[in-house]
Amino acid sequence: MPWLFFALLLALAGVVLLLYARRQRQIAGLPSGEIVYADTGAWQRCERPLFSQRHRLSGKPDYLVREHGRIVPVEVKPNRQAAEPYEGDILQLAAYCLLVEEEYGQRPRYGYLKYEQAVFRINYTGNLRHHVLSRLEAMRRDFRASDVAPNHNEARRCLYCGHRYVCDRRLA
Repeated sequence: MPWLFFALLLALAGVVLLLYARRQRQIAGLPSGEIVYADTGAWQRCERPLFSQRHRLSGKPDYLVREHGRIVPVEVKPNRQAAEPYEGDILQLAAYCLLVEEEYGQRPRYGYLKYEQAVFRINYTGNLRHHVLSRLEAMRRDFRASDVAPNHNEARRCLYCGHRYVCDRRLA
């Protein structure tokens, strides 16, 4: 009889763990597919960033999930609150789509942006792909230029900028 009690206890523990894992996935905003890559430390250690020699780009999406046979990037912004996704976040997700396309040889149809209380499915269209490639080229041009002014009037952005200590145009 003790083995029956032990078996029931194990079954109950399994159900509790399953429910906990499901809840954690919901909190993270992950779709129901298999997680094949994670860079948050919460799920597994990320071994290496994705890299594209062709586009001279590397990056580490928060998650890659296999959904309906395709790899889908997921970017989590846990403190972001907005009714619509920010353009910069969309471009970051599109860059991850570009990296997935290069790394796995299959173009994602979409990716997910998870904000604090919303999940946005962003279609990875030809126009969005072109837009992110254009922005990458513009960023490279600006990086090589010596006279690029900041494109904002927000002192807070300067506070968190990685270049603030060498920038003579910082606002804070």
